[in-house]
Formats: sequence, structure tokens, C-alpha cells
Amino acid sequence: MRYGFYALGDRLSFPPLVHRALRYVPVAVLTAITVPMLLLPDGVHWQLTWRNAWLAGALATGLIAWRWNNLLGAIGGGMGVYFPVRWLVG
Repeated sequence: MRYGFYALGDRLSFPPLVHRALRYVPVAVLTAITVPMLLLPDGVHWQLTWRNAWLAGALATGLIAWRWNNLLGAIGGGMGVYFPVRWLVG
């Protein structure tokens, strides 16, 4: 399906509104994938407690990325929170 856009190349142009809307697609897709995993880790019940290792790791990752603006540090810090919480909770 995507090949059609590549084959048409420069002959196909989108209006500015579509260009602006397409800039938000990666953020929307990433949000749609990660939020259910973080808030519903068992797929059925909301788990908004400290026992949710996914949520704890994601919050740590977001906080580190926001505070220090360091992607690799944020990933490492998030893993550093996720694995101990996962080990403690079981």
C-alpha cells in the first residue's frame, strides 16, 4: 500500500493541512501502543499503583528525559527502576 506513494513521488502533493496533520502520526501511534501497556499491564484491569513496574519505569524514564534531556540516560534510568520493581513485586 505504501508503494503507491513512493511510485508517484513528486507528482503527488498534499495540501498544507494534511502535511501538518501527518507530523503528528508517529506520536499518536507510539501513544496508542504504549499507554494500554502501561496502564493495563494484564490487559484487563487498570493498575495505577506502585506495583505496576511498567508504569514506574515509564514515569522514571519520562522524568529523567525531561530533567536532563538525555535519551540514553532516560532509557537506562527507566530500566534501572523497572527491573527492581518487577523483581520486588514478582
